[in-house]
Formats: sequence, structure tokens, C-alpha cells
Amino acid sequence: MDLRFPFYVGYRYWRARKANAFASFITLFAVSGIFLGVAALIVVSSVMNGLEGQLKQRILGAVPQLTVYSDVPFADWKVQAKSLTALNGVQGVAPSVTTQAMVQSVANIRAVQVYGVFPELVAHLSSVAEHTYSGAFNELESGQYRIILGAELARVLKVSPGDTIRLLSGDGVVYSPLGPVPSQRKFVVSGIFEMGSQVDGAVAYIHYQDARRLMRQKSDEIDQLRVYLDDPFSAPMLANSVQKIFTEQGMKVHTSDWRDTYGHLFSAVKMEKNMMSLMLSLIVAVAAFNIVSALVMMVVDKTTDVAVLKTQGLRTYSVMGIFVVQGSLNAILGLVLGLVVGIGLTLNLNGIMSSLGISILGAGQVLPVKLELAQLSMIIIGTLVVTLLATLYPALRAARVQPAEALRYE
Repeated sequence: MDLRFPFYVGYRYWRARKANAFASFITLFAVSGIFLGVAALIVVSSVMNGLEGQLKQRILGAVPQLTVYSDVPFADWKVQAKSLTALNGVQGVAPSVTTQAMVQSVANIRAVQVYGVFPELVAHLSSVAEHTYSGAFNELESGQYRIILGAELARVLKVSPGDTIRLLSGDGVVYSPLGPVPSQRKFVVSGIFEMGSQVDGAVAYIHYQDARRLMRQKSDEIDQLRVYLDDPFSAPMLANSVQKIFTEQGMKVHTSDWRDTYGHLFSAVKMEKNMMSLMLSLIVAVAAFNIVSALVMMVVDKTTDVAVLKTQGLRTYSVMGIFVVQGSLNAILGLVLGLVVGIGLTLNLNGIMSSLGISILGAGQVLPVKLELAQLSMIIIGTLVVTLLATLYPALRAARVQPAEALRYE
């Protein structure tokens, strides 16, 4: 099938000055719609990707991404940790313990999630260590009963490094004649971390052995392993591989991941991103309908030309190709303009907003932007497919022109 002639004629029709001014206006509107839709899709998708990535770093970097629980203490947790670290996507493994507690200061009291860790093992794995100030993460020492609080939690409790607080854990409850008495102990605030998310007001870190003593458990036993991942979103897929490793070793374990506590938040972010993409895709769809209208008008104007070409032996698929080429060139023009403007705006978004004096996240904060090649490819392919489908009806209508009827009065 020779496409050179249909492409040549379609290109000439596309470049020629339109006799129908209204058709020209609709064509311009269609190209502009594709241009605006593609540019908006790129910018908004990149910003949503950036916000999702920022949430992933600020929240999932501070909470357990994947945790392995054993009903009995691990005989040699380092052996299991070595097996888990060999899995693709695993950064490292360290013992961990978690307890729900109440933290009390002179000014206030709050519920908090307390994580017991070995600071020397997680200092290079946890992003909390990188965001700790007014005291280093490795200042958590066994038997010293020191605690690192989130910045928002410290503000609510009105405490600073060096102050003493009381920690009450429900996991170490003992029963007395007066009723259940929770385990409690005084801790000294040794540092404050700030991730810039809600974990700043709900999370605290203490030494692993201090946490076990607070829970009235043996401090030298380990029955939980915290797995640090390259991509926290891969936790559900890695959970099966983790359980398989322990099953082969004759151990029964359970796993949990970040979805148990923050899954609803990221589901909402994903749904919002999808809805925004769908809404902006409608701009491209409307522009595709305008391409249909413009091509239908072109078919009506060129009915005589089509009839003459068919009398000279032009086949049906060649007639269709002429109008498919013409409509596709309009789509490609809008797509290229949208890509250039969209990528340009995305890469310079913060600079443009700063020059205009616009600050969405507040003073001193930049809007996170992440341009993904895979998503960009989907936008390009989706736009081309939609606009190509839009050209089929006018092309079929042109192919059905009957030369005898079209040239009857010529």
C-alpha cells in the first residue's frame, strides 16, 4: 500500500488556506485544545508525582515500611537479616519494637507511637536520622532512657532537649488491687526530628532495649525485624518473598506494612491524581471532537475533488488516508506545542512562580515536581490514539463519496 500520494495530498490540504473561515476557526480551536490539554496534563501530573514522592519520603521514611513478626524470638536474627537483605529492593534489616503509649509533660499529654530501635543499625537506613536536630540520633543509649520526639509533638508538649517526660505503655500493664496499672518510666528528651508531615506529631524513638524494658519484656530478645526498602510501594510484593524465606527455614512469621496505618492516605492521593488526569484528559477529548467537526467540513468542501480523484482510480483507503493525514497533522502540531510548553513549564515551575510572587506551600517552600518518562509516554500515545480515532469518521465519509452523484451537476 503506497501512502506517499495520500500523505502528499493531505499535507497540501493541511497547508492550504481554508475557503471556509469557520472551518479554520474550529481547526485552530482543536489544535489549541490539544496544546492546552497536553501541557496541563504534563504540569499537573508532574506536580502530583512530586507531592506523592514527598509524602512517601516524609511519612514512609519515618514509619515501618515492612515488619516481620515472629511468635517466638529469633534464634539468630542476623542470619535471617542477611537472607532478607539479599532480596532485590531491600536496603537493610534491623530489629525493632513498637508500642502505643501516652507521653506526658508538665504542660500536656498526648498519644504517641513509640519505636524502639538500635540507632547504630538504622542511622544509615532511616531518613529520621537525617532530619534530627538538637541532638544526634545515635545519642539513644541503652539504660539512659532517652527519647527523640517529632517537632510537632515537642511543640504540643512544650518540651525541648534536656527536659524530662513520662512515657506510659499499655503493653506492660500489671494488675493490682486498685486495677490495671500501665508500665511507665521517665525519659529525657535528647533530640527532635522534623519530617514535615503528620508523623512529627505522632511518633517518638527510643532505644530498643529501653522499649523492651518499658513493655516489661526481656531486653535481649528480638521477635520483630524492620525491613527498609528502596521503594516502600513494593512492600506488598516483597511480603510474599519474605514469608517464603522464613517458611523454607521452618519458621512461621507474620508481616505487616505501611498500608495498615497510612494506606488510606496514599489511596486518597492516588485517587486524586487519577481524577485530575481524567479531568484534564477531557480537554484533549473535546479537542478531538473539534477535529471531527473541522474534517467533516473539509470533506464537504472537497467532495468534488474526492470524486474526481476516485474517477481517476484513487482507491478507498487512499481517500481515507488523505483526511487521516490532515487530521493527524493538526493533532501532532498541538501535541508538539503542548509537549514543549508543558515540559518547559514543569522544569521551570518554581522559578516562574517565584518571579510572579506566588507561593502555594508557604514562604520558603518549593513545589515538588517529578517528571516521569513513562507518564509522558502515556500522554503522547493516548493523545495520538484519541485524535487518530477522531479522524476515522470523516475519512470514512469521504471514502463513501459516489463520483456520479458528486459530479452530476458539475
